[in-house]
Amino acid sequence: MPSHQPTSGDPAVKPEFSSSTAPAQSKPAPEEPVRNKKYDPKKPHITETPMTRKNWYKHVNWLNVFLIVGIPMIGCVVALWTPLCWQTLVWSVIYYYWTGFGITAGYHRLWAHTSYSATLPLKIFLAAVGGGAVEGSIRWWARDHRAHHRYTDTDKDPYSVRKGLLYSHFGWMLMKQNPKRIGRTDISDLNDDPVVVWQHKHYLSVVFFMGLVFPSLVAGLGWGDYFGGFIYAGILRIFFVQQATFCVNSLAHWLGDQPFDDRNSPRDHLITALVTLGEGYHNFHHEFPSDYRNAIEWFQYDPTKWAIWSWKKLGLAYDLKQFRNNEIEKGRLQQQQKKLDQKRGKLDWGVPLDQLPVMEWDDYVDQANNGRALVAVAGIVHDVTDFVNDHPGGKNMIRSGMGKDATAMFNGGVYNHSNAAHNLLSTMRVGVIRGGMEVEVWKRAAQENKDTMIIKDGEGNKILRAGNQVTKMVDPPASAGAA
Repeated sequence: MPSHQPTSGDPAVKPEFSSSTAPAQSKPAPEEPVRNKKYDPKKPHITETPMTRKNWYKHVNWLNVFLIVGIPMIGCVVALWTPLCWQTLVWSVIYYYWTGFGITAGYHRLWAHTSYSATLPLKIFLAAVGGGAVEGSIRWWARDHRAHHRYTDTDKDPYSVRKGLLYSHFGWMLMKQNPKRIGRTDISDLNDDPVVVWQHKHYLSVVFFMGLVFPSLVAGLGWGDYFGGFIYAGILRIFFVQQATFCVNSLAHWLGDQPFDDRNSPRDHLITALVTLGEGYHNFHHEFPSDYRNAIEWFQYDPTKWAIWSWKKLGLAYDLKQFRNNEIEKGRLQQQQKKLDQKRGKLDWGVPLDQLPVMEWDDYVDQANNGRALVAVAGIVHDVTDFVNDHPGGKNMIRSGMGKDATAMFNGGVYNHSNAAHNLLSTMRVGVIRGGMEVEVWKRAAQENKDTMIIKDGEGNKILRAGNQVTKMVDPPASAGAA
């Protein structure tokens, strides 16, 4: 989300024009050969050479350093000797929101993502105040932003957070970028928009007037504070609105949760939303970029959404795009399931049944009678040696089931054990009785691909929900009383 404007000869802009899409005023002028001489795509770009102590200054974009760092510093110093009257303060805040909406509602949601349509008066207003934010023309800004969405977190992403938090915030503008490495995007729709074309052609004039002259005139003609308007509503307001916008590239990819997808860096967080006029619900936005909302809950802070909705009520905006709630909830549920799968994979669910050795009943009884603490429940043999003394019901109770079929005892004959007890028992599996009750039926059905209600997670592991453990018998066997 840049703060300078490339010229028509800028290689980052030129490739997007073609004979069929370029507006008339963007055709090569007589001085085009001079610009081509300045930029030769066959020559290595400065970014393709290692940075050293001798050439580091060649890697720096000194114009942007002056615009983004130098001018705000000058403004801060001059502000120390410039009185701030309350009218100028109020006007600075109001104009901050105007120019901020020019970026969030105009550059971003209207032109970069076409998430709604606007009437000509609203387009002109957003193009004007957006220019007052001094972040490049609509065409240039939207082009880079579409590349950011298409190539998120890759080398073709103009402001990838993978290159560092400060780099994604404004380092990508302070250091020169190789235009050949920025991903290509389609901006033919922007080339056909007369407001976009006009603003791009006259961008420097728009920036100078809307960024500095207009806020100074309002303060001067309104209450006689021309210089205060220039410093506070002009320079310092530009600095704050730029830094807020830059946070979408940095904080929104670093701070918060990922409720819809975690394959890439975008995140949702209230703090980022507060700073960026609602753009902080960035995980949602990257999943559903053409939705005019960033925040979908009524209590989430998204003044840009409210502004667009209000403009619709006033007849200035129309065709507000929203993803169906069904699709949004599917994405949310899939991410929740993914997180559950990841958490499930870290837990001990016992040896899978198909990996257990098969034991003959006589062998099981023989081992249990010769000192090994084995208990068979639902055809599965469990070694409870380390648990006998910790059994809540007493060690004699658990010993009474050793060497026997303890299914009835475990499922209500003596005590109807809890879900936690069945889960704990699964971690003690050591074998399967040949022909033993439910588990053998389950294994045979699984081998024959019958409907056995086996549900697997995203990692291919069987999901066991409460009450569905193999050792859990919903109805205790009739022999329970004899146990």
